Amino acid sequence: MLPAGSDTERVRRRPVVGVMGSGSEAHEDLAVPLGRLLASLQVDLLTGGGGGVMASVSRAFATTPGRSGLVIGVLPGSPDPPPGYPNPWVEIVIRTHLPWSGERGTDAGSRNHVNVLSSDAVIALPGGPGTRSELVLATRYGRPAVAFGAPWRHPPGAPPAIRVVDTLEEVAAFLEASLATPGLAPARPKT
Repeated sequence: MLPAGSDTERVRRRPVVGVMGSGSEAHEDLAVPLGRLLASLQVDLLTGGGGGVMASVSRAFATTPGRSGLVIGVLPGSPDPPPGYPNPWVEIVIRTHLPWSGERGTDAGSRNHVNVLSSDAVIALPGGPGTRSELVLATRYGRPAVAFGAPWRHPPGAPPAIRVVDTLEEVAAFLEASLATPGLAPARPKT
């Protein structure tokens, strides 16, 4: 162990949890409790920075008293993001030139690669082809991922390896197991 204050002392960063889901439907029954749970952990939240699930989970996270993490939004572009991006709760804006999503979510021109590769764990809420593509990419890139919520069941077109969880307790257990890797601060509730 290096002495405290040493220039070569390793800095521990907060894990980044990516929440993917519909850009048009809020699914507040899932997104709000999830956002509050994530805010109670020492993690940063990453979304695509738009409306629907992205705005709902971001608002819940950002407005939870005592949270330590930040809301990150990875925006689509070409050359500017579409109207409504970023949503008002995004604190760190990552602008991209990548316009594709939906059915083209696994194409090289999709920001979904950035969303998944920048996340230490991925949680998918109900969504469409773009959300499914992020689950495909999570599998491709070896990122731990779950689909959250009974309305979601097993997302059509998602890899069979994606587990579906129905409760916040299952989400918390997934995060604890997924983020307990070398170099990541453990996700623990603040006391």
